[in-house]
Amino acid sequence: MMNTGQLSNNKLLDMVFESTYYGIVIVDSHAKIQYISNKYCEFLNVERSTVIGEHVTNIIENTRLHLVVQIGKSEIADIHFLRGDFVIANRIPIIENKEIIGAIGTIMFRDLDDWNKMNSHIKEILTKHNFHKNERDVTNGVKYSLHNLIGNSQEIQQLKERVKRVARGDISVLIRGESGTGKEIIAHSIHQLSGRSDKPLVKINCTSIPEHLLESELFGYEEGAFTGANKGGKIGKFQFADGGTVFLDEIGDMPQQMQVKLLRVLQEKEFEPVGSLYPKKLNVRVIAATNRPLEKLVEEKLFREDLFYRINAVQLFVPPLRDRIEDIPLLVDYFLNKVTSRIGKRVTSVHPEVLSLIEQYNWPGNIRELENVIDAGVHLSNDEVIGKDALPDYLKGHKVKMKEESLKDIVEETEKKAIEKALRRFKFDKKRVAETLGIGNSTLYDKIKKYRIYILISELV
Repeated sequence: MMNTGQLSNNKLLDMVFESTYYGIVIVDSHAKIQYISNKYCEFLNVERSTVIGEHVTNIIENTRLHLVVQIGKSEIADIHFLRGDFVIANRIPIIENKEIIGAIGTIMFRDLDDWNKMNSHIKEILTKHNFHKNERDVTNGVKYSLHNLIGNSQEIQQLKERVKRVARGDISVLIRGESGTGKEIIAHSIHQLSGRSDKPLVKINCTSIPEHLLESELFGYEEGAFTGANKGGKIGKFQFADGGTVFLDEIGDMPQQMQVKLLRVLQEKEFEPVGSLYPKKLNVRVIAATNRPLEKLVEEKLFREDLFYRINAVQLFVPPLRDRIEDIPLLVDYFLNKVTSRIGKRVTSVHPEVLSLIEQYNWPGNIRELENVIDAGVHLSNDEVIGKDALPDYLKGHKVKMKEESLKDIVEETEKKAIEKALRRFKFDKKRVAETLGIGNSTLYDKIKKYRIYILISELV
């Protein structure tokens, strides 16, 4: 065992600090550097031997350690501009017998992205373990978190990682996927993991508000703007979300007149209430979702091209349930527990025949449809196990494939599904699909023709 008494002070400090902080510096009462870690030297691009004894202001730009030595007051989690980026730093005075004999400075995060990653990670853990107060979530409009995106399939795991990365920034996001796939969960998760999570998340369903009321609902109006206007006017949903996030659901159905006004909000960061003479500044992040083929709508002049590119800074695709069959048992258990906990009925599982039927059904309504089926199954079941008699009629009539299929049939069906899944994933980019599946382009074309694989453009977006 190593005798620490034989080590120099600097060696001891290296052992303690090199693996703990990104950078650490210790100065004396004259703000001269007495110790600096190798990591910090690498970050500053200096030689340690040349900076020991130097005044800290000569080595570290924008430092405040010399002020901490003078005042004796700690500065915790301060933003420090260093080498072209912002870092998160602590500065703590060293006091002995009520006398300031020096100070310690540490870099906690090398840049703000590091800080945002940790912040997002902590928020995810708090939500997963229900440490957030429900009252606050309701007030902020957040009902879901990434914990509600159930699945262990590769598609879902990759989607979760992308959500975490996207959430840390402030960029506009377009969420695409079929109806019932969970696009709203993604929107809520992005807000909840972002730096705006303490501000409101306001959902606007572009199909549910009558067109003649849409402008006043979104942007509000001034007193006297029109007959019947409330005294004092009314703030709109965008202004209510100031500092937070606006979630525009079904944006593909937004009237063109409103598309122009939304584009101004995104470009100029300002809006005009109905009847107002002056624009108002606004700070919101916009997340949009759609199950419609926006590219086709742009071609048909039904959706503005400039708005499409503005909201499409980052695109997230939520896969349909039929493309992640391996997640179905997990989803069934999740919904089963959710329903039985809510109504207090003892139903513990589904019959293997029912599970097999569920796994082979195409699920055009996706996750939402599956939840409704399990909900109905729990209510209609007379046993602790959901049998076929507790399923909706349209599912009862769905024939389960015979297990006596030939090996050739099984291989071909598996191959067909794999090709369809890859075509959807890569938006019908046949070259990428062929590379991913490890086959040649001509082989892929032959198999598409053989299996009569026809995927609608609307399914690819």
